[in-house]
Amino acid sequence: MSELSQSKEVAQGALEISVVIPVHNESGNVEILVAEIAEALDGRAYEMILVDDASTDDTRAKLVAMKDKFPALRVVGHRSNAGQSRAIRTGVLVAKAPVIATLDGDGQNPPVDIPALVAKLTRSDGPSNLALVQGVRAKRQDSSWKKFGSRLANQVRQKLLKDEHSDSGCGAKAFKRDAFMMLPYFDHMHRYMPALMKAEGYEVEAVPVSHKQREFGISKYTNLGRLAVAFSDLRGVLWLRKRRRHPGGMDEL
Repeated sequence: MSELSQSKEVAQGALEISVVIPVHNESGNVEILVAEIAEALDGRAYEMILVDDASTDDTRAKLVAMKDKFPALRVVGHRSNAGQSRAIRTGVLVAKAPVIATLDGDGQNPPVDIPALVAKLTRSDGPSNLALVQGVRAKRQDSSWKKFGSRLANQVRQKLLKDEHSDSGCGAKAFKRDAFMMLPYFDHMHRYMPALMKAEGYEVEAVPVSHKQREFGISKYTNLGRLAVAFSDLRGVLWLRKRRRHPGGMDEL
């Protein structure tokens, strides 16, 4: 598909997929990431929304400069730093497609996995209430210390929430926009989406995705930083699930 035809489809709003990427100080990664998304989704009606969470480097300037070359690119900028979950929510709020795909902005989630995530979510023989397909990093390319921290956090989360997903922190996801809008928002909620979706009555599935080493920039998280908020977040999610009430569907009379 030519860039011109992509631009026309975006303008007409006939979109299949909105790719939402939160970024903060990812100057070295955004140009590669945008180009890889365009290649992975060539021939499809899509938009990519990169939400700059108040970067202090030239991430935002680089993104704006790419808009002419990539007509499917939309750039949204936070005025103040608000975190990854808020950036994802901002992207979903402005998205035009019914299906959202997300990746982390560090370039470690290869965009080539997006079509498989979306296909799993939208297949005709899938559960009628399937709302989220969660990526699972089969061969994670991180340090042993970082993998240990994530493994510990996942084990604790699974034991308490029983969400049956081993890698809910993976940024590679595909989900229905309208289902996401039913979820409560709080900081770090993107790490608990399988549990939150299930609490709302939706089905969640998983697919293996690839993973690569970070090439540029530094991680925004540390093991200690994650653990510092994990227990508070878990208590909050447990409380939210307990306080949910379902009407069993609704009918207009």
